[in-house]
Amino acid sequence: MALILDAQGPGRKAAIAEAVARLRAGHLVAMPTETVYGLAADADRPEAVARIFAAKGRPSDHPLIVHVGGTTPAEREAALAHYAASLPDDARALMAAYWPGPLTLIVPRRPDVAQAAAGGQPSIGLRCPAHPVAQALLAACHAVGIRGLAAPSANRFGRVSPTQAAHVAAELGTLSDAELLILDGGACPVGIESTIVDCTRAEPVLLRPGIIDRAQLEQTLGRAVRDRDAAAARAPGTLASHYAPQAKLRLMDAAELQTALDMLGAQARELAVYHRSPLRCISAHVRLRRMPMQAEAAARELFAALRELDDGQTRLIWVERPPTEPAWDGVRDRLQRAAA
Repeated sequence: MALILDAQGPGRKAAIAEAVARLRAGHLVAMPTETVYGLAADADRPEAVARIFAAKGRPSDHPLIVHVGGTTPAEREAALAHYAASLPDDARALMAAYWPGPLTLIVPRRPDVAQAAAGGQPSIGLRCPAHPVAQALLAACHAVGIRGLAAPSANRFGRVSPTQAAHVAAELGTLSDAELLILDGGACPVGIESTIVDCTRAEPVLLRPGIIDRAQLEQTLGRAVRDRDAAAARAPGTLASHYAPQAKLRLMDAAELQTALDMLGAQARELAVYHRSPLRCISAHVRLRRMPMQAEAAARELFAALRELDDGQTRLIWVERPPTEPAWDGVRDRLQRAAA
């Protein structure tokens, strides 16, 4: 069973040192970020990156995000120069505004580095996470010559992303303590994966919405951010079906939810409902959970809530459709893919 070490308290230094030793040996470490927990390996070692794909059951041509450290622009520049063939102006503007933070930027890749992590693409996704444990781990890695950590979400491919150390253990618990170390950094404060922007084209392209929304990106850049199209770079979390619980998930509006509950009446079984609007339900066998009314709070708890409702006894999860406001784009994207 995977080994879990507390990286929040007095034991952080020892936990980070153990994690770095494992990464230097080519093994896997699950690390907390502000978005979700990532399954990390040295991005410059193909055999280590291959362990990520194997542990997740992820296709090897599906690119990974490479996390780089640095709390100052100068420190980040050194890491970026290793991976990026160039840094377009849009990328630099977004880095200055949102790094460290929940934003991944697709930039041209140096052809001699991180080919496995990039899924063979000529571009690479880079992010500088803000979580203090991730920052400490990346700094310690840099000190021993590890330039970046490839780290997709630490779950089985296509399933609900983990936002707590216990979620990682539940997903990847069949790996031995020699194969996987989990750094426990508490619950992730953002709760959904990073916004991804492709900066390799003439105009910036939004590949995946997140807590940083389109309006913020456009205000920073002073121009429009395009929607994803057929020419867009491959990116994590953009498959039609993703983030899915074991139970069948269906999106419904409030009126549809109430009508369906009324039709089932007391006979409703093996059903969970995640909703914002008040609902009536006469069955004692339906699990009701209220979704927060604010988008950031809903994002923070989304994956944890889906895991809680997907308890093995539930066959159906009905979720009230999120509002159409831009602030809800990230939550709406994850739920639409979970229901696909």
